[in-house]
Amino acid sequence: MSSAQGGHNHAHDHTRGMAKQTLRLAFFLTMVILAAEVIGGVLANSLALLSDAGHVLTDIFALGLAWFATAQAERPANARRTFGYHRVGILAALMNALTLILITIWILWEAVQRFQRPEPVQPLAMFLAAGVGIAVNLFIGFGLQKEKGNLNVRAAALHVFGDVGASAAVIVAGVVILLTAWNPIDPILSVGIAALIAFGAWRILRETTDILLESVPKDINLSALVRDMMRVQGVRDVHDLHVWCITSGMYALSCHAQIDDLPPSQSSSILTDLENVLLQKYRIGHTAIQFESHAHQGSCCVEDGLYCQMKNRREQMQNHVSAASRPS
Repeated sequence: MSSAQGGHNHAHDHTRGMAKQTLRLAFFLTMVILAAEVIGGVLANSLALLSDAGHVLTDIFALGLAWFATAQAERPANARRTFGYHRVGILAALMNALTLILITIWILWEAVQRFQRPEPVQPLAMFLAAGVGIAVNLFIGFGLQKEKGNLNVRAAALHVFGDVGASAAVIVAGVVILLTAWNPIDPILSVGIAALIAFGAWRILRETTDILLESVPKDINLSALVRDMMRVQGVRDVHDLHVWCITSGMYALSCHAQIDDLPPSQSSSILTDLENVLLQKYRIGHTAIQFESHAHQGSCCVEDGLYCQMKNRREQMQNHVSAASRPS
């Protein structure tokens, strides 16, 4: 492993350690918010505050899963899971998103019931519970925001900052009820909170799905990447290219590269140059590059031979084996 890659891995380990400590503290502080908002919601008879408490419950679930997933990511790779346990965090983020969608459905259902049968709301209890939620969530949210390279932590931070906005809206609703006695503002606000939750859930769901489908990371331009690889001295062509995300912020690449016909001892510098370009410019720390000295002429690739159709590759190999086994 090169020194650049070693430093990169050390940074990942340090980031995971900081993320785990931040998530642990956030988890227990969020339990305080949940208790305050459930008690306040019951005393105030406020659906908006109980809806926010429902969102806080998903925060606890999100933070707990993120905490668990961050700890799991520290487990080393083994013969069964050669990439380690980094994808546990992505699965946790996916579960968070699905949970948020279920909470949204519940809030909307309860709001419809309140529109049909309006109930009186006590605003003073709303003020106190929402104020506790805002103060603690701001403290948690700014702490989580420092861990920018971790999708799981970002998902949890999105929950938390969403609660800050929702709690502020609860206070506004309490002011309206206190001044005008217009109780329908409570279910109306709960619908707004549901929309906020749904928007956050969709963003998390889309990003986790992209990772699980091994899509190209959004911040990588493949055309530019190939051009930069081709600029490395000794590289003639690149094909059978795959770029994907193992987990948030951890990118991988595999490809075949046609190079000048050189002995292995002289081609090692080309590999080093390619790895440096990919790491420094595209943050790709895990690479598997196969060198070839002859032009690729197979029919398994599309778009000028850049991307490999894996099904076609298997069929080609099967046909090749069948042809070789036929009697002459």
